[in-house]
Formats: sequence, structure tokens, C-alpha cells
Amino acid sequence: MFAPMISRERNIILQSKHGRPFLADVYYKKDGQKKPVLIFSHGFKGFKDWGPFDLVADKFVEAGFVYVKFNFSHNGTTVDHLVDFADLEAFGNDNLSIEMDDLGVVIDWVCSDLFPVAQTEYDAAQLYLMGHSRGGGISILKAKEDTRVKKICTWASVNEFSKYWTKEELEKIKRDGVVYVGNARTKQSMPIKWQLYENYFANLSRLFVPDAVKQMQIPFLIIHGTKDETIPVETAIEMKGWNNQSELLLIENSNHNFGGKHPYIESGLTTDLETAVNASVEFFKK
Repeated sequence: MFAPMISRERNIILQSKHGRPFLADVYYKKDGQKKPVLIFSHGFKGFKDWGPFDLVADKFVEAGFVYVKFNFSHNGTTVDHLVDFADLEAFGNDNLSIEMDDLGVVIDWVCSDLFPVAQTEYDAAQLYLMGHSRGGGISILKAKEDTRVKKICTWASVNEFSKYWTKEELEKIKRDGVVYVGNARTKQSMPIKWQLYENYFANLSRLFVPDAVKQMQIPFLIIHGTKDETIPVETAIEMKGWNNQSELLLIENSNHNFGGKHPYIESGLTTDLETAVNASVEFFKK
């Protein structure tokens, strides 16, 4: 008897609450078994088709999950440009509330009759979140406000969005209205508008990660590389200290992307990504 092949429903168009369509992928095996659903959120300057994310998806599917990944609606990609930041205006108008709402749209979709997976193939009562970098912070916050989420795992996550914003930087951005960040891969100068910071401070009760971590009542796994050049490993250790019920895995000498890059031409995952995937699978299957 042949094992079922992986079914990949790609580039399904969803509609954000903020006027922009965005894309989602669903990977699973049609085997007639009810499987947990894992929703993955990418990070800042990321996208669902970045680097080894497809290979990561396949690994989770082989382990018995329905795997959903998506683009945040204002991440700079479009429905026609999947791996290019073709809409920098949208990128500049992104904020954390929009990303929270986008993840909410994905969760609602998974739990609706519009989800393109037969009900015999998945169990929406086993709904899990996983996020990388900024997507980790968004996943933590969404787990706090949505009781449908039953477990969460973060990879190289932020633990507070404003901790690296100095008073001087904020004053300059408020005065100028925009700041530009470089993208080493694409050589683009990518705008971040003052509205992102304004939105954050106006919605702290919803967007303050430390409170969400401290109040977390569901199983929570924190994975971080000890050589993370973007978000220091102390960030993960601090989160563990805020929630003694959480689990912490530090991957020795691993960087922010666990060795992943874009484009990614290798046929298999890096050793560090394998470690992260295997630990995540084991955690979600407990």
C-alpha cells in the first residue's frame, strides 16, 4: 500500500480586515486521519515562501500535521509577486495590530467551512501556532486573546517590540514621519512609518508581549539559537523566566535563521533547522 502524497494547496487568496488580499498555503496528507493544524507566521522582512520554509512544511506534514503558512497582508509582497517586496507602500503601512488581525483571519478560516481540507482530515480543536522572529511575538499575543489556540512554539522570537527603540530614534521618526531600513538581500530601502509606533503605544494592552507570556496558560515551547545576531539569546531566557511552565530549547551556535537563507537551493534542512523541527514536532505531539 502506497503512503499518501503530500497535498499542497498553494496561494489561496484570503482577505484582510484592512483592505488587502493576502496568500496562504495548506500542506497535508489525505490519509483519512484527523490531524492537528499548525499555523506558521513569518517574521519581519519575511514571507511564506522564504528560503527553506517549504521544506519545513513538508517535515511537519510527514510528522502528521496539517500545516498552514501565509503572508501577512502588508509584508510588501503581493498576490502576483510572491517573493519580491513589490509594494513598499503597503510595507510602510504595516503595524502589529494589522498582523494580529491577519493571523485572526487565518484562524477563522481554518475553523470555517471555507477551509479547503475535508473535516475527516483535521481537528480544529487541536489548533497550534508557531512563529519566527516578529511572527513569534505575534503568535504569543494571538494565543493570549484567542482560546482556540491550544499550544504555541516560537523560533527566535522577540519578547517585547519596543525594547530596542530609543527615545531619540522615536523622536526622529515622529518628526520625519518615516524611517528607512536596508534589505541586504534585495538592496531596497524599506520604509517604516510613524504609524507603526503610534499604533503600538495606543494598543499596549493588546500588544505587550511580556504580559502575554506571563499569563500564558497553554503549553509553550521557546526555541532560540545561542548565536542569534538579530534577537539576542537572552530574550528567550528572559521569557522562560517569565513563565516557569514554558519549555526552553537553546540550539548551540545557531543563528537567527537556524542556518536558513534565501534563496535556499539545498535539498534538505540544515542541522539546526532539523533540530528545531524535531523538537517542535515532539512538543506538539505530547
